Amino acid sequence: MNSGNHKYRNLSPDEYDQLFSNFLIDSWSFSKISSFSRNEKAFEMSYIYRVPPKLSASTIAGQAYHLSLDYYFESLKNKEEKDLVELQKIAFEFIENQRANIWKIQKTTPTIDACKEKAYKLSVSLLENFLREKQVYEFKEILFIERYFDEFLNINGVDIPLPCHAKVDLIAKTHDDKIVVIDHKSKATFSDEKELAFGIGKQAITYFNCVESALKIKVDEVWFVENKYSNNRNGKPQLNCFKVEMSEDTIKLYEALVYEPLKRMLEAVSDPDYVYLINENDNFIDKAEIHEFWSKTMISEVEDFNIPESKKEIISNRLKKIRDASIGSINPSVIKKFRNNASEFIQYNLSDKDMTKQEKIEHILRTLGIIARVDHTFSGYSNDTFLLSVSAGTSLSKIYKYKLDIANALDVSSIRINKQLFVYEGKSYISIESSKKRDKDLIFDKSYLEGLKIPIGVDNFDKCIYWDLQNQSTPHVLMCGATGSGKSVSIESIIHYAIEAKIQNIVVFDPKFEFQTLKANSNIEVYNDIEDIENKMEQLIVKMNELVKSGSEQKTLIVFDEFADAVSASKKGQELKVYEDQVVGLYQNGSPKMKRIHVSTKKALEENLKIILQKGRSSGFRVLAATQRASVKVITGDAKVNFPVQICFRVPKEIDSKVVLGESGAESLSGKGDGLINSPEYLDLVRFQGFYKG
Repeated sequence: MNSGNHKYRNLSPDEYDQLFSNFLIDSWSFSKISSFSRNEKAFEMSYIYRVPPKLSASTIAGQAYHLSLDYYFESLKNKEEKDLVELQKIAFEFIENQRANIWKIQKTTPTIDACKEKAYKLSVSLLENFLREKQVYEFKEILFIERYFDEFLNINGVDIPLPCHAKVDLIAKTHDDKIVVIDHKSKATFSDEKELAFGIGKQAITYFNCVESALKIKVDEVWFVENKYSNNRNGKPQLNCFKVEMSEDTIKLYEALVYEPLKRMLEAVSDPDYVYLINENDNFIDKAEIHEFWSKTMISEVEDFNIPESKKEIISNRLKKIRDASIGSINPSVIKKFRNNASEFIQYNLSDKDMTKQEKIEHILRTLGIIARVDHTFSGYSNDTFLLSVSAGTSLSKIYKYKLDIANALDVSSIRINKQLFVYEGKSYISIESSKKRDKDLIFDKSYLEGLKIPIGVDNFDKCIYWDLQNQSTPHVLMCGATGSGKSVSIESIIHYAIEAKIQNIVVFDPKFEFQTLKANSNIEVYNDIEDIENKMEQLIVKMNELVKSGSEQKTLIVFDEFADAVSASKKGQELKVYEDQVVGLYQNGSPKMKRIHVSTKKALEENLKIILQKGRSSGFRVLAATQRASVKVITGDAKVNFPVQICFRVPKEIDSKVVLGESGAESLSGKGDGLINSPEYLDLVRFQGFYKG
């Protein structure tokens, strides 16, 4: 059992930072070893520079199959058995939610729709096979489902200086009380039994060691269950289970087999100057893609790759050496020409072509039978807008159908096509918005302020987007956005613009303590505790009623951050009842006899908020209510009626965007202030970049 002392297992955080700083990666795994052994350049691309490969429809189907099986076994562990339809629902949702730029376009699947159709078909086949032959998975007890491990291991008698990362699909106990580790595999054809017997051991030993080290249990066998999605004509089973018995001799053999390539890989990633070679005979990778990556490393900066902060310095130095050496011996124009030649081999992937974004949009639409031209391009902070003119008779719905193919060509996760035509210089266009890597911030600037029109952000046409506090049709704002979307930064800039607009009464309800610095401003009242929030809300109701009775108005801005959480934590039911001690008689000694009597019931926080939203506009009350949770339980139909202005920053799912805005789009935003606003002051949803107050 791999659970003894390990010299790297109990280091301090500073010592771990020092250890990891010596390597280009932070963990090892079976897949990394396999990639390094097969093609060093592909390993460098995927695991050092984090360049994600395009995934085929069959790979996506395999991932969907894994997710469905996790759901099946989790339910089975809870004594529930799921049927085919329920499993298909999990798989289909996974396939549908894949980003556009992850799909690998091929001759047999030339569009995203074709890719999805194939993935749906294959996932159905895999799930049908599984349910028909699930007796392969007969267990006495399911112990763990989709368990992740990061363990420092001793391999072949050596303490490995990086943790082993592994994802184990299933751990179970058989009817004869064996502990088995199971890996699900989806295949076009079954693996050769002889090749499996030799090659699968390295994967088995990583699973075996991780499980025993982390869970302190003895593993008897590792199973690899292959599900073949193409039908066997001979009627043989579609599932094949290959079992590796983890005996003492087997463990020693497989540790020796895995140690040699692991040692070579660790030596390479501990040397920033190591040259990773291309294996031209590797049939598992796209040769043009790998050569394009190779040329990119010779002329690009570290910011052009998705490198984590902890590795930027070491990889930046590596890139500089590569660039200096290559430019010293090869003219950069030759490298660029090589990239163009390499990209020509990638027949169906426009993201690597030496074409402008406009040309890519026009080209992909032509291949789909749509003649269109990008007449105008506007570069924003977080996205670009392309105004597209199309030939007569082309419907907007036809272009909308291919929006994922356009996104794939631009190498972005998704794009947004406005439902309404955009009029520019007297002509109507289809407006396409594509996220991009932001290279500048929209800094808070007092000059944008116009009276009581509070600046929210700037659109791609350099027009400021406002929330007009004087406009009776836009009194209140609902704002939503996930963590990192820019919601809190936007709230803070709105508050500071309100201060500049000379609004005297600003009340901030801050249950998550995100705006503590505002307490230093005498114009602002900040309340954090739920009881203080409830009491202040009652005071605001009293003030509002006084203003209504007197027919006067006093501008008051109420900012309620995470209002859903506050409402959930507020008093309800019996807690709202008010009791008083009253004299109900006298005792024999003459002292008063007291009794607690229910005299009134306070309104709940949610009800008080609704009253202010409905009655406060005429007396000058303006509310900005924000939440991270785009749930229909939080944002009900009644709630949206009270918020004529809706602002949505990036949210995780399309359904979240529909809950807030009434349509999709916010799920494809790039974060950090990239937002959409729905307001009576604008004819359509408007995309904008929010202000940043440093």
